[in-house]
Amino acid sequence: MYNYIIILDGNKNINPIYIFIYMKVALCFIISYSHILNKEDIWIEWIEPNKDIINVYFHYKNYNEIQSEWIKKHAIHPKCVVETNYMHVVPAYLTLMNFVLTHDQQNMWLCFLTDSCVPIISPLKFRELFFENYFKTIMSWRKAWWNVNFCNRANLKLLKEDFHLANDPWFVIKREDAIRCMNYSKLNTHIYNLICKGDVANESIFAIILYSANQLNNTVKNEVTHAADWSRMSSATSPHVFKEGDKKDIKFIDDFLKKNKYTMFLRKIDKKFPDSIIKKCFEDNNNLLKRKRKLIYIEYKLKFIYIIQRIMHFKYFSLLSLFAITFFFTKFCMKS
Repeated sequence: MYNYIIILDGNKNINPIYIFIYMKVALCFIISYSHILNKEDIWIEWIEPNKDIINVYFHYKNYNEIQSEWIKKHAIHPKCVVETNYMHVVPAYLTLMNFVLTHDQQNMWLCFLTDSCVPIISPLKFRELFFENYFKTIMSWRKAWWNVNFCNRANLKLLKEDFHLANDPWFVIKREDAIRCMNYSKLNTHIYNLICKGDVANESIFAIILYSANQLNNTVKNEVTHAADWSRMSSATSPHVFKEGDKKDIKFIDDFLKKNKYTMFLRKIDKKFPDSIIKKCFEDNNNLLKRKRKLIYIEYKLKFIYIIQRIMHFKYFSLLSLFAITFFFTKFCMKS
C-alpha cells in the first residue's frame, strides 16, 4: 500500500517521497517443541486483512521437523535459533527480538506467542488497538507472589527485594523496550545470566529489565494481552486447555474479553477446539462504520506526522511548504 506526495527540490525538480504503512506488528511465535501451530488456518485467515501491517516470525528447534510451508516461509534463519526448554526460554525471546528489529525497521510492536495461542478479537479490533497503542508495551506484572527463599524461579532470592517481580510470559512489547531488553543482556551480562539460570525466568526478567530502565511504573500498560484460565488448571504449572468448546469455555472467553479491553489472544488452545467458536469472536458489528472512519483518521494522521518529520530534513523546506502540504493533506483526509 503506497501513498505519495510531490514536492519540488531547490532546482525545481520533482522529488517524490514515497510513504509506506510505516508501522508494523511482529507476531513472534516460539514453537520449539511441536513445530506446529494448533490453529494455523485460523491464524492465516486472521492475518490476511492486516497483512499490510503484520510480519510473522517463528523460533523453532529443528527446521527439518517443520511440515508447514507457511511456517517455513516465516521461520527465522537457522543461525539465529538458540537452545530452549520449558524452564529456560528467555534466549528465544532475545534472539527473536534481535532478528525482528533488524529484519524490518518498521516493526513497532512485538507480540510473543506459542503454538497453542489463537487470536480472539477481530482483525479490525486488533488494528485499532495497534494504532492507538503502538507506543506502549502492554504487559501484566506484579510483585512476585511466591516465596523467593524456597523457590528458585528466576533466582530472585539473589536480587534486591525491589527486583522481586513477576510478569506474564506472553505479552506485547514496543520496539524501544525490546531494544532495552537486548541492551540489558549485553550491559548487565552477569545479572542477566544469573536470572536466566533460574527456572521460568521469562516470567520475571522482562519486568525486572523495564523496572531497571524506569519504564515499568511509567510507560508500561499493566494489562493482560493473552487470556488464560487458571481456575481450571490442566497441571500443576499450566492453565486450562481449551478443547471441547463447552459452555464453560465460551463463558470464560466472553467474560474475559468484557473485563480486559487489551486482550487479543487466548492461550492453551487444542487442535480439536471448534473453529466456529473462535470465528464467532471475530464478528464485529458494533458501530462498525464509525470505527472504520476513526481508524482511517488515525492512520492518515500518523502518516501526516511521518511526512512532516521527513520533509523537515529538506534543505529548502519552508513554512509556506508546510502550509501547502497541510492544506493538501486536510483536503485528502476529508475526501477519504
